[in-house]
Amino acid sequence: MNIAVILAGGSGIRLGSTTPKQFLEIAGKQVIQYSIEAFHNCPLIDEICIVTRPDYRQAVEALVQQNAYNKVRHILHGGKERYHSSLAAINAYPDDNVNLLFHDAVRPAVPEQAIIDCIHALERYNAVCVATTTTDTIFQINADNCIAAVPDRNILRNAQTPQCFKRGLIRRAYDIALQDPHFQTTDDCGTVLRYLPNEPIFLVEGAHTNIKLTYPEDLILLEQILNTKDKTIQ
Repeated sequence: MNIAVILAGGSGIRLGSTTPKQFLEIAGKQVIQYSIEAFHNCPLIDEICIVTRPDYRQAVEALVQQNAYNKVRHILHGGKERYHSSLAAINAYPDDNVNLLFHDAVRPAVPEQAIIDCIHALERYNAVCVATTTTDTIFQINADNCIAAVPDRNILRNAQTPQCFKRGLIRRAYDIALQDPHFQTTDDCGTVLRYLPNEPIFLVEGAHTNIKLTYPEDLILLEQILNTKDKTIQ
C-alpha cells in the first residue's frame, strides 16, 4: 500500500498569523486542501493519514467530510516537534512493508509526477526524497558570521517533500534515534541518514514551484502558482 501522510501540525509563527498556515485560504481553498487533493487525486495513492494539532482536529474532520476525501482513513494528533507527527503515523501502521509518503501540508503545489516518481523509486529503494537543483550560491559560515566556504552547487540540492520510506526502515531509524539523548532532527531523511548511514536515500526530481509556505510573501507566489495549476488542469 502507498499511504500519504499529510503533516499539518505546525503553528506558522514565522508567517505572523494567529491561524496556523496550513489552514489559511489561498485562491478559494485552505492550504491543506491542496495538499490533500494532490494525493487524493493520484491513482497510485491508496490511503491518506492526516496528522494535525488537537485543537484543529474537528476542523480537519469537517473538511474531510465536506469534500468527500474518502481516501483519508486516519486523523491523528501531532506533537511538539515535527518528528512526533511522523511517529504518530508510523505507529498507526503495523505493516513494515507499506510505503509511507510524508508530506508537509504547507507545500500545496506538489506535482503529481513527483508523487508517482517517488512510488516507482520505492520499488528499488527503501528511502526516497524529492529535491531540486540549487540555483543560489550557498555560503558556509563560521562562528563569527563570516564566510568559511562556498560549496559546489553541483553537489547541493534543495530538499522538498514528500519524503518516502518503507515503514520498517523509518521505524528502525527512529527506534535507534530515540535512544540517543542528543537526538535532534528537522526531517525524516536526516534521521535515516544519521542513524542508518549505510541505507541509500534516492533523490527524485521535484519542482521549483513546490515551495513551502513560510513567509507572508509566499502567499502571493503560491496563489499565482495554484491559479496557474488549476487553469492547466482545466
